[in-house]
Amino acid sequence: MKKWLVTAVTLSMVTVLAAGCGGSNGASEKGDTGKGDAGGNGKKTELTFWGDWGGEGQKQFETMVDAFNKSQDKIHVKYVLQQDMITKFLTAATNGGAPDVLFWDRWRTSLYAPKNVLHPVDEYLARDGISKDDFYSESLKELTNDGKLYGLPLTVDARALFYNKKLLTEAGLQPPTTWDELESAATKLTKWKGDKLEVAGFSMGDLGLFNMYLQQAGGQMLTEDGKTNFNNDKGKQVLEFWDRLMNKDKVYKVGFELGLGEGQDAFVTGKVAMLYSGPWMLSTYNKYGKDLDYGIVPPPAGPSGDKGSVMGGFGLVIPEGSKHKDEAWEFIKWWTANKDNALLWAKTSLNLPGFKPSLEDPFFKDDPKWKPFMDTLEFAKIRPTHPGYSVMETDALSPNLQLNQQNKQSIEDTLKKAQEQGDKMLKDNEVVK
Repeated sequence: MKKWLVTAVTLSMVTVLAAGCGGSNGASEKGDTGKGDAGGNGKKTELTFWGDWGGEGQKQFETMVDAFNKSQDKIHVKYVLQQDMITKFLTAATNGGAPDVLFWDRWRTSLYAPKNVLHPVDEYLARDGISKDDFYSESLKELTNDGKLYGLPLTVDARALFYNKKLLTEAGLQPPTTWDELESAATKLTKWKGDKLEVAGFSMGDLGLFNMYLQQAGGQMLTEDGKTNFNNDKGKQVLEFWDRLMNKDKVYKVGFELGLGEGQDAFVTGKVAMLYSGPWMLSTYNKYGKDLDYGIVPPPAGPSGDKGSVMGGFGLVIPEGSKHKDEAWEFIKWWTANKDNALLWAKTSLNLPGFKPSLEDPFFKDDPKWKPFMDTLEFAKIRPTHPGYSVMETDALSPNLQLNQQNKQSIEDTLKKAQEQGDKMLKDNEVVK
C-alpha cells in the first residue's frame, strides 16, 4: 500500500524542531509518567516501538524516535523492526512480550480489537483535552471498535488522478473532472501501433479501485446489515464504464505496465498518460521523473456528480500487554497530536499527517501538489469496518473482477457470483474468534 519514501530532513532540522516542541507537549507535561520506571528513582522508562517499515521507512521512524527522546528526559523509546509483525505481536500478546507502541494499519482494528490485544485511549484523550475534530473523522472511525477508540492516526492518504501535462497539452485537453471527460481524454491520449499499445491513455491495472468507482457511481460496498451492496445498478455502472474503456475505447491493455520490463515506471516514461495513485508516489515522480511534468486533480465525479475515493493510512496504538501504557500514550500524543511534531513527520516521510492543524503549514499550503489530496480527503471514505471485509474483497470480488476484465465472464455473472461468494465470506467472518 505504501512505498517507502526518501527522507528530506537534515539532522539540524530534527534538532531544532525537537527542542522547540518538547516544552509544551513532552512526557512531563501533566506529570503522568510517574507510574513507570521514571517515577522516583531518576531512571528513564524504556519503551519498545514495533513497526514493519525497513529501509528508508526505518530511518524515518528513527528520526521521530530520536526527536522524542531529545525532547524530554523521562522516557526513552527504541524502534524495533519486525518482519511478519502481526503474527509476532499476537504471539507476544499471550506470552507477556508485547511492545509498548505498535505501528498499525488502521483497517486491522476491526479484526484485532475484539481479541482484547489493544488498549483503548478514550480516557487519555479526555484527560489531555485532545479534540477528535483535529483528525479526519473517517480515520478515527477506522481505529474504533464497539464504541472505543484504539489509537490515533499517524498518516492519511487517498487516491487522486495523476496526469502527464505534456501529453494533455499536446492533445489540447484539460484535466478531466467527470467520467465522461475521463473517457474522452483517455481515448484521445491512447496510441496504438498496429496491435501494439504504445501509450495507454489511462491505467486500469488496479482492480482494487472498484470501491472508489462504486462511490463515484453513488454506491457503497456493504449494506448497513453487513451484506454486499454492489450487485445492483451502481455496480453495473462501474463495470460498464470499465468495459467501454477497455474494449470499446481500448485505452488500456491487461498487463501493459508489467510488460514494459523491470524498473520501468510507465507514468515516468510517458507510457501511461493518466493514472490513479496516492501521495506516497510524489517523491518517486519528483526524483526519478526529471523530465516528467505532471499534475494532480481529485478523482473525476461519476454520472450523477458523486465523488469518491478510499481513505487509507496508519496509526499508532498501545498493546494491552504494554507495561508502560501511560508513557506509551505520551509518545503517541507527542507524535500524532502536536502540530510541530506532526509537521516534522510530514517533512521527514513526505506523508500527509493525520493531525489536521499541521496541514495549515506553508509546507502544504504553498505546494500545489498536496492540495488535490487534501481536497480528496474531505470526501474520501474508509473501507467498511466489517471484520470479514478484507476476505470478501480479496477472495470473492477481486477474482471475479479479473475474469470480467479478461472477457471471461459477463458483467451480470461477475456481480452475481461476487455477491454470492462475498455474502458467505462476510457471514463466516462476522464474529472475530
